[in-house]
Amino acid sequence: MKKSVNLDAYNNEHFKTGAGKFKRMLWHLVNAVFFNSSFHFYSLKVFILKLFGAELGINVVIKPYVNIKYPWNLIVGNNVWIGENVWIDNLEKVQIGNNVCLSQGALLLCGNHDYKKSTFDLITGKIILEDGVWIGAKSIVCGNVVCHSHSVLSVNSVAAKDLDAYYIYKGNPAQALKERIIE
Repeated sequence: MKKSVNLDAYNNEHFKTGAGKFKRMLWHLVNAVFFNSSFHFYSLKVFILKLFGAELGINVVIKPYVNIKYPWNLIVGNNVWIGENVWIDNLEKVQIGNNVCLSQGALLLCGNHDYKKSTFDLITGKIILEDGVWIGAKSIVCGNVVCHSHSVLSVNSVAAKDLDAYYIYKGNPAQALKERIIE
């Protein structure tokens, strides 16, 4: 007889968010008002993220309707663009290098579930986007993935494995198409 999933047995007490209950509740409110809304003032958004423990460089642009799970797990370099409707689901550290573009609707997904376990255990992994990376609109980067220097993940693609430097990837799962040549 085959086993089945039992979500009643799910328990993620082992997972630690890196902040207490009050800080998490306060962040959820601030995130809803200033980030996951039409609010446009980039410098104020950067200031607020730093107050909550994010490490951010200069010239960081955060467009409206961005959702950030835990800013204390976020490191962002200089000259970074975070487009509309981007979701940074950073249950683990997300490190974004310099001159990185996250296009509209991109999803950085640090969490998943173990489909082999009847208890559907939570699995988490960090994400690293090195300098010059471009994550296309509606694309997904999964946990434990490194997008190496100047790699590109094309529109509506899924990176479940590392992307090589200076290559353009497309599809689900993302496959290398060609070398990225910058003039």
